[in-house]
Amino acid sequence: MVQRLEEGDEARQLDLCRWVIANCRLIPFILFINEASSTCDGINNTHNTHRWSDKNPHAIAERNSQHRFSVNVWCGVIDSQLTGPAVLPNRLTGCAYVAFLQNKLPLLLEEVPFTKRMRKVFQHDRAPAHYSRLVTHHLNLTFPKRWIGRGGHVHWPPRFPDLTPLDFCLWGWMKSEVCKEKVNTRDELVTRIMNSAALIKQERQDDLRRATRTVAKGLKSALKSMVGF
Repeated sequence: MVQRLEEGDEARQLDLCRWVIANCRLIPFILFINEASSTCDGINNTHNTHRWSDKNPHAIAERNSQHRFSVNVWCGVIDSQLTGPAVLPNRLTGCAYVAFLQNKLPLLLEEVPFTKRMRKVFQHDRAPAHYSRLVTHHLNLTFPKRWIGRGGHVHWPPRFPDLTPLDFCLWGWMKSEVCKEKVNTRDELVTRIMNSAALIKQERQDDLRRATRTVAKGLKSALKSMVGF
């Protein structure tokens, strides 16, 4: 897929970069969340699969299974802690997403220390289900002026490369575990996803913390490339 930047995109992206850099102290309290489609070939989030080039790279993705099945996986990362995973409907709607935020997310966050939960800032991207009226209303009530996304106190711009710890670390770690051997059924795929998440929670907390703290560094690099200093 190829996305061309539209008029005004650069200014909105600059605004987000500058806000994060100016509020670096909040990074350990940002709950970064995302969903990815996991198939028998592995975890793949096509929205976040970017190949940067000044020419069309003609990238090819191999498919080697005649029997297709998939799972829509939700995960969250706050500082060094992985939250989830949770399995969501493959076609996520605003109603299904707000039901998850109201009923499931509070339970998933119980492992996060209370003091950190009380200060958390909620972040998600511009997936259609993320900015329905129901979702926006719920987030305004639950995280007043403390959520990042379309319609939020801090705007997540369109066509923005997702520089979150899920995009450049977590999904790759999970895929390496899930795809060590061929997955034969959807139930087996779900089990492997849960097991890989448990392993990451147990063994990679320091790696998650470093990945989270790298967000500001990535946005500083993006800011530098855009303004040319």
